[in-house]
Amino acid sequence: MRPVARGGLIDLHIHGSGDYDTSSGKPGEILRLASFQGKAGIAAMLPTIYAGPIEVMRRHMAAVRVAMDVQRTGAKLLGVHLEGPFLNPVKAGAQPREFLIKPTMSNFKKLVGGFEDIIKIITIAPELPGALKVIERCASLGIRVNMGHSNATFRQALQGKRAGATGVTHLFNAMRPFHHREPGLAGAGLVDDDLYVEVIPDGVHLTAETLKLIFKTKPGGKIILVSDGIKGPQYKRGVLQGSTITLSQGVKVLKGMGINEKLIERAARINPKRYLKGGLP
Repeated sequence: MRPVARGGLIDLHIHGSGDYDTSSGKPGEILRLASFQGKAGIAAMLPTIYAGPIEVMRRHMAAVRVAMDVQRTGAKLLGVHLEGPFLNPVKAGAQPREFLIKPTMSNFKKLVGGFEDIIKIITIAPELPGALKVIERCASLGIRVNMGHSNATFRQALQGKRAGATGVTHLFNAMRPFHHREPGLAGAGLVDDDLYVEVIPDGVHLTAETLKLIFKTKPGGKIILVSDGIKGPQYKRGVLQGSTITLSQGVKVLKGMGINEKLIERAARINPKRYLKGGLP
């Protein structure tokens, strides 16, 4: 197994970049995506699968697995991050609502069966009926659970944590807005020191003021910078999708805002590796 370059940037949430995307279902395109990212200074990445019909998501995972088996160059492919399909349609964002399904154990088994070894993270809305049991099952399999695309209250977010969730997908985006009497999932991500939080550092998904708030409020060891990179336009039908920057460009954006550089580097290099634990050599 080719080791990850020591101290390199690690992107745990990336769908695509340039002309390449995980939705192609083609191993060759996954390898080209990894090559593109490697040239951008990314040492390792977790290709992220969009919500879709279970058979399609499985086909896309299979493409990543083949690419992992033959990869020799580029950003090291670490497995997959499943962003769905157990998301709340109310907070679907750019995810296709028609493919968001109930988090039943039956659906979960159909989705992950045979891919348990490469699924490193799955994003789930913890407030959905049945979600807590699925979260518990993921935890027992060693799959990290991020809470996201969610309308969860603060209490429901903590229930998700107790079931085994350990992170929050793209903090503040595609979740219940923070309210001073109901801080929701965003509030839980900010104040619970155990939860890791993904942060998109493109200056579009979060304003400079919000980014500074996160870095001042959240323990530095629990922030994970991600690109949430996509292929194509950043907006679709007026909805903000992922970013069009690489993680290395995002690091430069944050440094330009005057955020502590040691914390930025930690969030882009060390924290992702710690979050995956044994997922990296």
